[in-house]
Amino acid sequence: MKQKGKVYLIGAGPGHPELLTVKAARVIQEADAVVFDRLVSPEILSLICETALQVPVGKSADNHPVPQERINEILKDLAQKGMVVARLKGGDPLIFGRGSEEAEYLRANDVTVEYVPGITAAQGMAASTGVPLTHRGLATGVRYVTGHRQANGSLDLDWKSLACTDTTLVIYMGVANIAQISMRLQAEGLSEDTPVLAVASATTPREKRVYSRLGRIAADIHDAGLKAPVLFVIGKVVMMGEDWQTNTVEEILSAARVDTCGKLAHG
Repeated sequence: MKQKGKVYLIGAGPGHPELLTVKAARVIQEADAVVFDRLVSPEILSLICETALQVPVGKSADNHPVPQERINEILKDLAQKGMVVARLKGGDPLIFGRGSEEAEYLRANDVTVEYVPGITAAQGMAASTGVPLTHRGLATGVRYVTGHRQANGSLDLDWKSLACTDTTLVIYMGVANIAQISMRLQAEGLSEDTPVLAVASATTPREKRVYSRLGRIAADIHDAGLKAPVLFVIGKVVMMGEDWQTNTVEEILSAARVDTCGKLAHG
């Protein structure tokens, strides 16, 4: 009887191999085939068994050599051949990873699917830079937002609700649109002096950081030459980063006291 295959939708984390879950590392090493995205780090790819079939399906802006529909078919075909397939995605497969879309397709074709969660880029960034995503007195919540739309569509986000000084805003895939994002947030009342941190390739040996302010982040990113993957963190918590000028909560609160969302009162 032919063995039935299976697809594991695996979060490869932000890049450092020690930030993989134990289960993710085991499945990567035991899989018959590994289908991986462009953002999966070379350090993690080195864990793949030498005998495993390796299928790169990475995409970048305006460059999709393997369309999503074809990726779905590849996963289905490999599993239907009886193979255990590790589908590697940067970060977590259920946070801007299209994991649920692939799972939907596979299940519709009678392929067994299992998720293996990963540390998303925002969590990895927080650990490597010392910038918390929430902090008492600084941020009561955090929001993950995409800075890119399919086919370069319009960023039709709820800018008014995003321009909240009580919230940490994390922008994924926003390099190309950071100037627009900055302007729209300022138009809704977020101060141009709002702290911003941009981190490229967080947690890896290639990590680069740029500390800035909302009003000049686009220019600073251009001058620094940061390339994707870049994560943007917008909010007062950025001032707790180990490279920021001030580090104490008391200094931060005295520099930027919040009245209500969208209104910043300077002390």
